[in-house]
Amino acid sequence: MPNKVRVRYAPSPTGQLHIGNARSALFNYLFARHFGGDFIVRIEDTDVLRNVPGGEESQLSNLKWLGLDWDESPDKGGSYGPYRQLERLDLYKEYAEKLLEMGYAYKEYRENSNKYAIRFKVPGDVELTFKDLVRGELKFHSKDVEDWIMVKDNGIPTYNFAVVIDDHLMKITHVLRGEEHITNTPKQILVYRAFGWKVPEFGHMTIIVNEQKKKLSKRDKNVIQFIREYQDMGYLPEAMFNFISLLGWSPTTNEEILTQEQIIDQFDPARLSKAPAMFDKDKLAYINSKYIKMLSVEELAAKCRPYLEKAGIHIPTDDWLNLLVGILQDRMSYIGEIVNLHNAFFHDQFVLKEEAFQFLIDNASLSVLETFRNHLWLSDFTPEAIEPLIKQTGLDTQTKGKPLFMSLRIATTGDNHGPSLPISLALLGKDRVIKRLDQTISQLRGEL
Repeated sequence: MPNKVRVRYAPSPTGQLHIGNARSALFNYLFARHFGGDFIVRIEDTDVLRNVPGGEESQLSNLKWLGLDWDESPDKGGSYGPYRQLERLDLYKEYAEKLLEMGYAYKEYRENSNKYAIRFKVPGDVELTFKDLVRGELKFHSKDVEDWIMVKDNGIPTYNFAVVIDDHLMKITHVLRGEEHITNTPKQILVYRAFGWKVPEFGHMTIIVNEQKKKLSKRDKNVIQFIREYQDMGYLPEAMFNFISLLGWSPTTNEEILTQEQIIDQFDPARLSKAPAMFDKDKLAYINSKYIKMLSVEELAAKCRPYLEKAGIHIPTDDWLNLLVGILQDRMSYIGEIVNLHNAFFHDQFVLKEEAFQFLIDNASLSVLETFRNHLWLSDFTPEAIEPLIKQTGLDTQTKGKPLFMSLRIATTGDNHGPSLPISLALLGKDRVIKRLDQTISQLRGEL
């Protein structure tokens, strides 16, 4: 690639950052960083009625959260600004006038008015061919393209005109975008040709589909589609970056958990898929859980704290929080899940399942539970203090292995399996453990 690579992401400030737009931004970013080029963010704000307050800030803040940085933008400046289309109207007017003068465009007056739109004059018999970075050679014929409006009668340019002027003046070398733009490409190539400008290389990424293989729609309520929602739920930005990079691109290895540096290093447009990319919710949960497991208990506890506090859950001490997070870390697929996991662990409705209760009967667990309960009156309630009491209970009742540990676990947590028993009991607290033991003992006595 002889020229310095320059790519851009050009969102409209019309709402939150959607997963599809995030992927477009991410792939352009990866392309630029892999080839040592520039990544530009440009705001296409000419559809004034659809712009929303804070739309631009939302786009930029969500991209930053994902881990993207850029070389030029409205908030950063640069040598090729301004980077908002509404601040570039004089440029579009200048180039529209040139096309009128050269005979590549004409005025179309509104009836009974001196206001006019400007249409591009499509040549009659021209074949338009370009090599798509993803799909290979694509051909269009000019007879299939109608004369199209370049500038509306209010002076605002349309997308297909403004994007060419911006991309040329900003020296964009490669345009990576969604496949819905394929039919726009011949119109844009005609504008490049009219001015005698070099045409950038185009690459059109395939659509993203849901698990039913249908195109991801903003009306699809089964898939969370906005980056902000993932941020609010407690997905990790590194995991989202990793997952989105795999939506239509495959790494050179079979590994799926990759750092940003590894993805940049391996990124190659030749490995962009020609098949639709499926948004696999289970895969996202798996990837995010892997990143959660990489955190230290202290790091994860700090991230969990705001979710627990917002849910009104009392955190007695930092040590208690670290214990809680430590035993639930392997079960979490996103940080906000700590609330549900906490509530399931500390549920007040303590009901033993029939199968678990039968285990207690079959293993004559009553003496184990009674002995352990009696020991608890003499103890403080840390994991270090509880562990020898379990051992002592085993010695006193001549019980070990499953009949000892599973009996105590079932009688106090309701589960057959789980994390460290001393830690689980310490987290539940002495009052709750004794209450559950008493309830289970009473049930067993009633069965005997």
